[in-house]
Amino acid sequence: MLPVTIDPLSTLLVALAIGILIWGFERYRRRFERSDLLIAGILASGLLSFVFMPGAFDFVGVALDIEHRYVVISLLANIVFIGFLCYVLTLVHGVHDEVSELTQALTVERAPATDGGTDAECIFVVIPAYNEGETITDVVSSLPETIRGYEVQPLVVSDGSTDDTARNARACGAMVVEHPINQGQGGALKTGFDIALENDATIVITMDGDGQHPADELDRLVDPIVTNEADYVMGSRYLGVNRSGNGLVRRSGIRFFTTVINVLTNAKITDCTNGYRAIRGSMLEHLSLTERRFSAPELIIEARKNGLRLEEIPIRIEDRKKGDTKKPKLGFAVGLTRIIVIAWLR
Repeated sequence: MLPVTIDPLSTLLVALAIGILIWGFERYRRRFERSDLLIAGILASGLLSFVFMPGAFDFVGVALDIEHRYVVISLLANIVFIGFLCYVLTLVHGVHDEVSELTQALTVERAPATDGGTDAECIFVVIPAYNEGETITDVVSSLPETIRGYEVQPLVVSDGSTDDTARNARACGAMVVEHPINQGQGGALKTGFDIALENDATIVITMDGDGQHPADELDRLVDPIVTNEADYVMGSRYLGVNRSGNGLVRRSGIRFFTTVINVLTNAKITDCTNGYRAIRGSMLEHLSLTERRFSAPELIIEARKNGLRLEEIPIRIEDRKKGDTKKPKLGFAVGLTRIIVIAWLR
């Protein structure tokens, strides 16, 4: 048996392999994640095999028609690096999800109690708001005290706002909760839904904090639920009056994705991104909601998958009166595509 020649490169690779094994062992001792130990073992084995079993890499080189072993190891190293990068991104995404869940749970736990009695049937109006200090006062003040005999409870979820959104909403008598970190509209809605469920809301309405959703449409929005004709009522600017000021590209995109959702879920809707909706409170717990940004398509797909009776009515959507729009400009199509596919397949 020929002795193994250890050159400086081989020495470096052996040291690196040992370091990776130590890293994996320490990670396992602290977190007891088998995946960390497994990845460390695979990486270390690959480095050691390059030193002690060079013929294996020669075999790969012949198969790939690559003459030099160093080129082969470089190719394999890049593949491993890409895999490791994907793993790290998965970990980061997981940590981000954990932080979001913790943020929402703490916000729900700290939510103030409602003023109404425990036996009173109520409608929660959930208003996600991010830096809407200029408009939130008008939005909350426009809400009626009752709708169809149900007490109205405004709930403003200030989603990491840095302005006076929360203060202005409280001054108008709304229940206000605050996310210390921005969670996106979907995250803010999820917090609002959880609070509404804890308060046994009969109906939950969602509307924007920028003044685009007129309060005089609320009665018609809840009517199909009150009369037990629907469980989920969504407004459509394309059946009603559209003054939202959306450009041609965004309007075309909304219509395209609406068609996709109709095909995938056998629905017959016209406005898949409209955030003006009413949902029967008892049905909310059946919806699996995970999306933080593009929440409207997820809600529709989840409603269809869980058998909620869905109805669309014509409504009026106004243009934003004050402040800057929070609608995403880049990644709009990619974000909608992603959540539609994920929500439909899971």
